[in-house]
Amino acid sequence: MQGERNHLVRSASLLLDPIDRTILSELQQDGRITNVELARRAGLTAPPCLRRVRTLEEGGVIRGYHAKLNPGALGYGITVFALVSLRSQAEEDLRAFEAHIATLPEVRECHMLNGEIDFILKIVAHDLQAFQAFLTSRLTTAPHVASVKTSLTIRTSKDEPGVPVDPA
Repeated sequence: MQGERNHLVRSASLLLDPIDRTILSELQQDGRITNVELARRAGLTAPPCLRRVRTLEEGGVIRGYHAKLNPGALGYGITVFALVSLRSQAEEDLRAFEAHIATLPEVRECHMLNGEIDFILKIVAHDLQAFQAFLTSRLTTAPHVASVKTSLTIRTSKDEPGVPVDPA
């Protein structure tokens, strides 16, 4: 325990040591790993490993567990990135746009940007016609939208969820 304290790193309001980082890395790679296997990989027994996972969950470091779905298997044949500029950057206008985007299941990610473009969106659609209908009826008509520039993905060479877990 004393050796672990020497390697503590502050993250949010939790102190993460190398064991926590191993747990996070392993869970990010396989969220369905059993606690027994996770404990083995982290060099712990199962009860303290489970306590650490619960602490990481309660501390907000682990925000959830998700299945990574194949978009094509669900009929989503295209992914589009849209660069959206608004007519106004007043806080209430930004929030109105974000509230509208939150209601659109085709928009999988929405990031506010610094610079000329206000938002970048990641959008999935069944096909080009479905995307065009979405674009003209639900995105360009969104509150305060001045312009939308889109790019269809040709291929995805990397799709890594999460964040890198740096060693302590």
